[in-house]
Amino acid sequence: MPVVRGKDIEMLFSASAIARRNLELAKDIAARDYDNLLVISILKGSFIFAADLIRAMHDAGVEPEVEFIFISSYGSGTTSGEVKVLRDIDNDVRGRDVLLIDDILESGKTLKFTRELMVSRGAKSVSIAVLLDKRTRRQTEIDADYVGFECPDYFVVGYGMDVAHAFRELPFVGVVRGEA
Repeated sequence: MPVVRGKDIEMLFSASAIARRNLELAKDIAARDYDNLLVISILKGSFIFAADLIRAMHDAGVEPEVEFIFISSYGSGTTSGEVKVLRDIDNDVRGRDVLLIDDILESGKTLKFTRELMVSRGAKSVSIAVLLDKRTRRQTEIDADYVGFECPDYFVVGYGMDVAHAFRELPFVGVVRGEA
């Protein structure tokens, strides 16, 4: 078990497994033949996954425009609360195919909110790509179009995801054992 900052981290998905899955997802996205695709990375947790997936998409022949939106759905602690836009995108989505990229689909509140926001702004279509899908925590009716991995019911860190702003830099997805 890797030790990071004195904490035992149990690896769930290795860097090599994530890289392989990103290539597969990029090929699936390329096969969809989107028109005038706008990729929107939902910050903060998705930044590493989004960067790697967008590069893999480029290698698969997809040339999207890229945007970032900062959505917050956490109040205090780790439970999902009110969803709000902290920093919006600059592009107009009207008439465009939009691909939202997020690190994890858990309660579904953030992605449902963001999808509905893009639809209300006139997006032609809104698809969702997530690295992890944690179905056991779903609180709303929503599914991702592209899923990297099904995630067991653990609080995960690494590959952009954090606990108290720590462990985002890890090249794998893991679980902190003991008190984080």
